[in-house]
Amino acid sequence: MRRAANNDAVPRPVVVLLAACASLAGCGRDAAPAWSGYVEGDFVYVAAPLPGALTELAVQRGQNVARGAPLFVLEAQSEREAREEAAARLASARAQAANAGKGRRSDELAVTQAQLAQARAAAGLAVAELARRRALVAQNFISAAQLDDARTAAEQAQARVAELEAALRVGRLPARRDERQAAEAAALAASAALAQAAWREGQKRQSAPADALVSDTFFRVGEWVGAGQPVVALLPPGATRARFFVPEAELGRLALGQPVLIECDGCGAPIAARIDRIATQPEYTPPVIYSNAQRARLVFMVEARPAPADGLRLKPGQPVDVKRAPA
Repeated sequence: MRRAANNDAVPRPVVVLLAACASLAGCGRDAAPAWSGYVEGDFVYVAAPLPGALTELAVQRGQNVARGAPLFVLEAQSEREAREEAAARLASARAQAANAGKGRRSDELAVTQAQLAQARAAAGLAVAELARRRALVAQNFISAAQLDDARTAAEQAQARVAELEAALRVGRLPARRDERQAAEAAALAASAALAQAAWREGQKRQSAPADALVSDTFFRVGEWVGAGQPVVALLPPGATRARFFVPEAELGRLALGQPVLIECDGCGAPIAARIDRIATQPEYTPPVIYSNAQRARLVFMVEARPAPADGLRLKPGQPVDVKRAPA
């Protein structure tokens, strides 16, 4: 009986092999394909539009900064002096514009008024002298020529009075309209120059445009920074996405907005994301290859973006596997 039982038993290695094959077949029947890729970061490169030596670097790599926090400062001596010059020019232009809207000073008007009083007194005396000489001519005590001299002197004195009265009226008037407009335009131009100088000085100080992680810094204090050269790279929340590569045969099953799951080493549970880009052109070799099986395939690049909170679990450059989310 014992011998017959041994003949009917299946050898143990065969049982183990069959169980492993059955297990693999069962796992592979419903498993969704996984596409290899990596994490891409949408970095914000902060630069100044003007060149200058770096005098202050207020952040370090790996530091979290809040919106408006100072990042770096460039040397701004020239811009500061230009702003002060523009401010002085503005003050001068405004003073000239204000002066154009006024008449002469009170002391200047007082001088004209005194001259007018003197001219009126002289005119009164000349008129009296003319009347006296007319009487003398009538009595034949003086010649007619002397009467003409008195008449001329009276006319000159009266003309002087009229001249000073006109000068007094003009002294109380503001500048002409065209002159006032020119002065006001000069003040506006000076104000614009001041604003431009202040803007240039302000651009030498850059702050964080949003809450972000300082990913990298590219200069040290004392180094010269060219115009437009990034000094700090920031990674805001939600600025990471998975970039993966899908074989051409599987591309038809993907669509924009479709949910996927991102898996990576040390990330814990899969990260939910949605496809937000499907490349329109194929490529033969992805930029980064993590699977030798994909090296010779015709693939399309696809990008999926997780929620901002989940995106914090991903690091740029990290290899990932992406699967379609179960229905």
